[in-house]
Amino acid sequence: MEEDVSSAHWLFRVAERAGVQPVDRPALAPSTPVRDAWGRVTKALGVNDRELARIVAQHFRLEVADLDQADPEAVEIVPESVARKFHIFPLALTDRQLTVATCDPTDLDAERSLAFATGRSIQFQVASPAEVRRALDGGFTNDSVLESLLDDLTTGTIRNAAEDVEVLEDRRPDSVSEEDADSGPVIQVTNLIIREAIEAGASDIHIEPGRERGKVRIRVDGVLRTHMELPVQAMSRIISRIKITGKLDITDRLRPQDGKARVRVRGQAYDLRISTLPAGGAEKCVIRILDSTAAQTLDDLNLAEHELGRFKDLLKYREGVVLVTGPTGSGKTTTLYGALRGLADGKVNIMTVEDPVEYDLPAVTQTQVEKKQGMTFASALRAILRQDPDIILVGEIRDRETAETAAQAALTGHLVLATVHANDAVSAVARLADLGLQHSTVATALRGALAQRLLRSVCSACAEPVRGTLTDDEERLRRAYEAEPLVRAVGCSECGFTGYRGRLPVQEVMIFDPRIQEAIELRKGHATLQRLAVQGGMRTLKDSALDWVAQGRTTLVEVERVIGQMQDHEEAEERKGTPRILIVDDEEEARQMMATFLREEGYEVRTAEDGQKAMDILSRDPNWSLVILDLLMPRMDGRELLRWIRGAVDTLALPVLVRTGKEGDEAEVEILGAGADDYLLKDIQAQRFLARVRAILRRAAL
Repeated sequence: MEEDVSSAHWLFRVAERAGVQPVDRPALAPSTPVRDAWGRVTKALGVNDRELARIVAQHFRLEVADLDQADPEAVEIVPESVARKFHIFPLALTDRQLTVATCDPTDLDAERSLAFATGRSIQFQVASPAEVRRALDGGFTNDSVLESLLDDLTTGTIRNAAEDVEVLEDRRPDSVSEEDADSGPVIQVTNLIIREAIEAGASDIHIEPGRERGKVRIRVDGVLRTHMELPVQAMSRIISRIKITGKLDITDRLRPQDGKARVRVRGQAYDLRISTLPAGGAEKCVIRILDSTAAQTLDDLNLAEHELGRFKDLLKYREGVVLVTGPTGSGKTTTLYGALRGLADGKVNIMTVEDPVEYDLPAVTQTQVEKKQGMTFASALRAILRQDPDIILVGEIRDRETAETAAQAALTGHLVLATVHANDAVSAVARLADLGLQHSTVATALRGALAQRLLRSVCSACAEPVRGTLTDDEERLRRAYEAEPLVRAVGCSECGFTGYRGRLPVQEVMIFDPRIQEAIELRKGHATLQRLAVQGGMRTLKDSALDWVAQGRTTLVEVERVIGQMQDHEEAEERKGTPRILIVDDEEEARQMMATFLREEGYEVRTAEDGQKAMDILSRDPNWSLVILDLLMPRMDGRELLRWIRGAVDTLALPVLVRTGKEGDEAEVEILGAGADDYLLKDIQAQRFLARVRAILRRAAL
């Protein structure tokens, strides 16, 4: 049936007339206030706030507002209560006309009320709701509003004010509190903090004590920023209010406490996870903000095509363990929920055990860990196994009992999805072994592991192309990562002057093939498993991150912030020992020349004149960094030695560089198909030869 366009929100109609078609039009009533509809419309259209403002302004033949050029006299003439009620910001003033910024040029009530309040005709300019809100908070000195509330709090005065945050008494999605929250200053400041954090897109709120003043910081796109400062007396009362909301004991300030609450902000429900901790005679409070409606499928998560395809291949298994690794806040749960939404086709029984249950998933049975009632991950998992599940999600494997139960479930015909804390995909193996699983069990039960990080995306409204001369920092990073920066983060009002807005997933997907399983059983180390994973098609986190840089979606500065520490770790591992290189060639002059080049670079070198001698060396000592191999040799030739290297467990991940006299695509296909990592023509040129050696050692992550 063709959609009735006339029943759509007018923002959609305006965009469509400008030639912008929505990717997916969400259910949005025509009566929805523009300030509430704006964000959902920009997401559906795939445009940013500034672009939608331009489209709306063009449709109504208005100008796009420049809020940085607002006239202070215009701000003074409009009462703050009127400006906030109609969500407008004064820009310019003449004797007869007042120009204001608005996100809704169709708001006739705003036009009439402003004309009455100021005695002037009203001229609209268009800005996004977020820009107007920031201007209101800055132009009307949000600090003074806060100070007024804090003065009321200190003197005990109670003010009447409309509340934007509604506390819901229980966690059911359809529940609503029976009466409004109290309107005292403590409630107002607490609600102000929560509302502004949610509107800024924050994932966490940190309320931190100090000696005389404390700070409220919010985490946006993974980075903490200071939001406001509070007197210590006010902070303690606000934390008490938050504890009451989370049903915690406000009289107990000497022990850590955890609680949860549900609030509604502008009609949207959010779950809050509250944690308090004694700190220097006061309490620190951290609130995790969870949008219970934000669950998406894997295809909605902006995953790179290569990693998305490999992860979907892992989800096709119907038994085994698939792990997702990464630090807190790296998007592990979001990725797993996206996987479950794709798997929940009504034909399988999917059950989860989580702490906490972050999103409600249709067609999935979700169990909340309750330690006080004896419901742990392990006990809940054992109970789930008696419920005839096909697919099980374990929120986190954090102890031996849970690890053993998950492995047993996998070995008895269930697909188990779980998270563990590990630095990368390969480290998930060592993590399970550290928890007490036998290496043979890990090799048999695991099907794959995905590691994930989140990079901040450059703000599309202010990012500028990199042209001409690089800064010193950009040049340093260009050399370190061997990648060209395309964009530079600048900062504007849309991104909170950070230069970044939104985040991009960075992933590596390790699929456990027979070679990797055999290496795990033999307790091979991280470097060997990493080489095998890369040989099996895995792109590393670094490679995935640099792909976003090559697309102009983020910067090398951001890659350094998120991935740089791991890169430093790899380089430190490389410096632990001098790379050892075995040269296998029947031409003495060529052997000596290559050995001289490599020793001058600081490498440890040994030579062998044929494949048989090289095999004897490798049998006794397989711990080499690289083998440089000639194909045509007496006794055992290079092809036979290469097959032996790839067939032996101790050397199957050993990098091999083949020297050949053949050129062309056919020779390349033959050599790489036989198992070589790279090849080089025999006409030895020192710089080219050393560059190939360095590249292959770097790829091997030694």
